Amino acid sequence: MNDAENRKMAGQIEVICGSMFSGKTEELIRRLRRAQIARQRVEIFKPKIDNRYSESEIVSHNEQKIPSTVVETAEQILLFSAEADVIGIDEAQFFDTYLVEVAQKLAYEGKRVIIAGLDTDYRAIPFEPIPQLLAIAEYITKTLAVCVKCGAPANRTQRISNTGDRVLVGATDLYEARCRNCYEPPED
Repeated sequence: MNDAENRKMAGQIEVICGSMFSGKTEELIRRLRRAQIARQRVEIFKPKIDNRYSESEIVSHNEQKIPSTVVETAEQILLFSAEADVIGIDEAQFFDTYLVEVAQKLAYEGKRVIIAGLDTDYRAIPFEPIPQLLAIAEYITKTLAVCVKCGAPANRTQRISNTGDRVLVGATDLYEARCRNCYEPPED
């Protein structure tokens, strides 16, 4: 294999992370649409638990959308992406840490893997598997929202309901974007 063939086979992992309402899904959709315009074979995945706006599409909070395949496990992504050049994965925090191995396998197969997800939970604690994905990614984009209290750049997700479950799927009905100063850690 010559150098040109080696370069063509090189895959990569891109991670888009940040708080809720920071534009992660918008950025994911933008990159995937550009890949489609370039006539690359694109496969897009979302976890079954995320049915807030659509059962079969990735949808941003500002209603941008793109068709996706719903999967229950990260392993299923391997099954459905054999022919793809570019793989998009939204809401990565809803997958287990096996997503890290899946992303590695796909990148070693020469695929571009673009993953979006929350980097911290509502307690401001790193949200698995994003920290591990950040460690192996070639490209990292950290998105910031706007604090609903003061207008500063926001990197925290404030839960405004009283439930203590770590995973609680919701939008503006349950969460707000807050800056470090306006964020109020939960008491649980």
